[in-house]
Amino acid sequence: VTQRMVPAVGHLRTQMRLALIKQALHDASGHLGMQVVHFSVQGNHLHLVVEAENAAALSRAMKGLAVRVAVRLNQLAKRRGTVFADRYHARVLESPRAVANALRCVFENYRHHARETLRWSWRDRFASSAESPLREPSVWLLRIGWKLAVA
Repeated sequence: VTQRMVPAVGHLRTQMRLALIKQALHDASGHLGMQVVHFSVQGNHLHLVVEAENAAALSRAMKGLAVRVAVRLNQLAKRRGTVFADRYHARVLESPRAVANALRCVFENYRHHARETLRWSWRDRFASSAESPLREPSVWLLRIGWKLAVA
């Protein structure tokens, strides 16, 4: 899942905004049939790897998550109004290879857009990692399956 913010919200890659977003992701997980397993906070958008019971559950849960994130970011910025630029974009991951590629994109997204050269051992502080998901995955593809595609 990818969700973009409006420019008025400001740059998301600050420690304060990370803490607010992470708490909102954690609070929204496990409600309405969806949980966020991995995330990446970029300058103006979020990348999420989620488990959802179905498309309707994902839609309901993403609305709830959007409200949580919006309220917190607006409070921090002392502003009112729209936070998200548009509706979320979701892609269903159906194979170990698709999950492995999506996780690599989430974990390495900043490196992809960085204007500087980053060491090979660099880890993004604004993203979860394979070793520390936001929530433990419950589906096989996210627990074990993706590892078969990278082995």
